[in-house]
Amino acid sequence: MHLAELFEAFNGKRVLVVGDVMTDAYIKGHVTRMSPEAPVPVVDLQVQEQRIGGAGNVALNLIALGAKAILASVIGQDNPGRELEQMLQNAGIQTSALVVSAQRKTTIKTRVFSNGKQMLRIDSEDQHDLQPDEYSLLKKNILALLEQGIDGVLLEDYNKGVLTTELIQWIITEANARNIPIAVDPKKKNFFSYVGCTLFKPNLKELKEGLNIDFNFRQDPVALSTAIEQLQNQISSRYTLVTLSEHGVQLFDGQKHQHHPAHRRNIADVSGAGDTVIATTTLCLICGSSPEQLAALANLAGGLVCEQPGVVSIDKEKFLQEALQHIR
Repeated sequence: MHLAELFEAFNGKRVLVVGDVMTDAYIKGHVTRMSPEAPVPVVDLQVQEQRIGGAGNVALNLIALGAKAILASVIGQDNPGRELEQMLQNAGIQTSALVVSAQRKTTIKTRVFSNGKQMLRIDSEDQHDLQPDEYSLLKKNILALLEQGIDGVLLEDYNKGVLTTELIQWIITEANARNIPIAVDPKKKNFFSYVGCTLFKPNLKELKEGLNIDFNFRQDPVALSTAIEQLQNQISSRYTLVTLSEHGVQLFDGQKHQHHPAHRRNIADVSGAGDTVIATTTLCLICGSSPEQLAALANLAGGLVCEQPGVVSIDKEKFLQEALQHIR
């Protein structure tokens, strides 16, 4: 498929994002003195802001690429939860499958910056698995969307308790029964629970930790390929895409490996690059792009967002222009 046609095909695709949503809060200021109360710096506050994070940032990237994102997650019945839900709706993310629970707090990650450098992070969250009533309601909401018609499912795990083994396996079974592609961005806790998904996207660290192995793929590229094949045998996915940070990505489609080196960039911040990669990959799957296109576009998308500080969504027009320049 021609790249322009592929990017046009992204428009209007309905993607169900299931996973842990959170608020990313930022406190920014300057340090000019130490506190007289304790040996700690005093931050002269200048800016406070809140952004959509976690699975919500994946949804933002899907929207930036022209798709429609529906978020299925659990937030707290608290002020941060109400604020987060409003931010999601203002961003155009559909929240009909969102569960509000009095048994959990809304996850907030607060980062304190001085002179542009992060000094401290404060996490307010619950990490336990969903309670039975939360699970039942979330499952009911997801099933209703699957029955209405969804083009793809994206599972985004941050180990905050939304994606339990039971829910993961149920979603994959239901989606496969309807021939709906399922892309996964995993974390360590449920790493081997995604059996039968369409595409599995760990990073190199998660691959090593999941398989409990260690190797230097720069010195031994065969070790990386062997590890990916071992993982795919256990997960039974159609594709395994491993992100390699500054070294690009490697895709295995069950028959051959493709390594795509990273493009030369002026890196400002790697935060959120994985969210952009999985959003891009999911839409490529839905729209029937070739494995070569999928891997090349995932690699390019991850690098593009690293050129800007902070967690940002991809610029679709800039992405297309660079794709036309670098990808055949």
